Amino acid sequence: MRYAHTNIIARDWRELARFYIDVFDCKPKPPERDLAGDWLDQATSLKNAHLQGMHLILPGYGDEGPTLEIFSYEKMDERTSMLPNKPGYTHIAFEVADVDETFAKALQHGGQKLGEIVKKEIANVGVIKFTYFRDPEGNIIEIQSWE
Repeated sequence: MRYAHTNIIARDWRELARFYIDVFDCKPKPPERDLAGDWLDQATSLKNAHLQGMHLILPGYGDEGPTLEIFSYEKMDERTSMLPNKPGYTHIAFEVADVDETFAKALQHGGQKLGEIVKKEIANVGVIKFTYFRDPEGNIIEIQSWE
């Protein structure tokens, strides 16, 4: 068994994929997807589901590692904003070389500040420097580095 991918449903999958490519050096994993049919309706329990998007190779794992799957459905419901303390999946995290530099880069590419950059010693683990922010569509991302 192995972990395969994490999916993000985007209002504009191309724009959101560009953010993850530019900020986190994710790489497109062809082909782009344009999917519809009874099989998709059955799997998703949606009627007339149609989605488009792509998988991005996550940094640090090579071409066969887990991917970030970014799709847009033709018809989508709106959601309320995710908060760090809401039940369910709340964020994805990237270990980065420089938290300050990556945070600045994310903000330059349409990310939105959520928290402050903090540094904290975790007993028997080490010193972590990290922060939370939102991608251009409001999904929460944590970036971290360990000393």
